[in-house]
Amino acid sequence: MTLIEDYIKSAPEEQQAKLSEMYRILKDELPGTTEKMSYGMPTFYADENIVHFAGFKNHLGFYPTPSPIAKFTDELKVYKTSKGAIQFPYDQELPENLIRKIVKFRKSELKEKLQ
Repeated sequence: MTLIEDYIKSAPEEQQAKLSEMYRILKDELPGTTEKMSYGMPTFYADENIVHFAGFKNHLGFYPTPSPIAKFTDELKVYKTSKGAIQFPYDQELPENLIRKIVKFRKSELKEKLQ
């Protein structure tokens, strides 16, 4: 079992399905990256932290850094956001297509930094 799978398994039962879904999406979008715990949260890493996510009482927190939140402001209007975080309530479906777009944007940012 991976560190992230351990994290999900130890989360409250009502959070596990959404955490597992987010993990599946991120694993699919970020093959070959390192999975680790950073700041107490599941993290995908490649030369730097790409994204974090975490379970909280009423929402799943997604931390893709500030730039994707600024880039996708219009699509994120229905969610509570801050400079570097997005809150996805457990009683709503995860916006898989939006999450994938955000991750692709993060990957493109990293690629530019490394060139």
